[in-house]
Amino acid sequence: MADRMAAWVAAMRTGDYEAAWALAAQSLAERDPATRDDRTLPYHLRWVWDGRAIDGRDVLVRCYHGLGDTIQFARFLPLLATRAASVTVEVQPRLRDLIATVSDRISLVPFDVAHPLPPAEVDIEITELDFALRVAPDATLTPYIRATPAPLPPGAVALCYGAGDWDSERSIPPALLAPLCDLAPCFTLMPEATNLPVRNPQGCPLNMADTAALVAGADLVITVDTMIAHLAGALGKPVWLLLKAEPDWRWPTHTRRSAWYPTMRLYAQPRAGDWRAVVADAERDLAAFSLPALEDSV
Repeated sequence: MADRMAAWVAAMRTGDYEAAWALAAQSLAERDPATRDDRTLPYHLRWVWDGRAIDGRDVLVRCYHGLGDTIQFARFLPLLATRAASVTVEVQPRLRDLIATVSDRISLVPFDVAHPLPPAEVDIEITELDFALRVAPDATLTPYIRATPAPLPPGAVALCYGAGDWDSERSIPPALLAPLCDLAPCFTLMPEATNLPVRNPQGCPLNMADTAALVAGADLVITVDTMIAHLAGALGKPVWLLLKAEPDWRWPTHTRRSAWYPTMRLYAQPRAGDWRAVVADAERDLAAFSLPALEDSV
């Protein structure tokens, strides 16, 4: 099983989606139906799709993972809506308004972890949509989420240095980003006060509408691997993603491009823990930053 997971990660990173889906199909065939949507497990460890066809059926998309995962895989919802009889998305309440902009052919229901919706004809976790549809991420259109931009000054850069408790190794000591603030009018996307010389030192309010407005209004987003990266990419904003040396499965290690987000540029640590080199690389590029130059180099 570990070898299969390693092979799946390698296939996803290199964009060999057919190989990744073949490995996923093997895992699907081995699932015990008795363990489907096992209520003894945390939601992010559950499985719900049993492989049945989605065409012409009422489909319930469950969002059992993080906010970033939901945003990342929401790109497949419009295609799903063209094939299913109906699509209901049980979405995290914080994301409901954003995901509503993806398609007018889906119904959204806030996910109540204590009272999830009953099963539909087909239940599927949102992160399985690429596998179920057999559609690669770069075959979908971007941007696919919309938000009203905040009125920020020209050249505004939005910064996010914290990735939460899921993986503390993804976060950057905020002081390392101070040199970037000397090069552009910077805004923090963190929901906390900061000593960084940003235009909003009180922090970004902890609500998705304000966060999305800042991201949409910025000319560039520089962020660690967290929901902000997916939000910026889904909005079609130029985004520089600062990564640890061994990043998550969705980010390739052989290129600075991302098949998930064409406006994204990847900056990975040259060695584990070396954030200074990553920030120095971004600082050098920011000193020469302009939108045309950025778009040509993504």
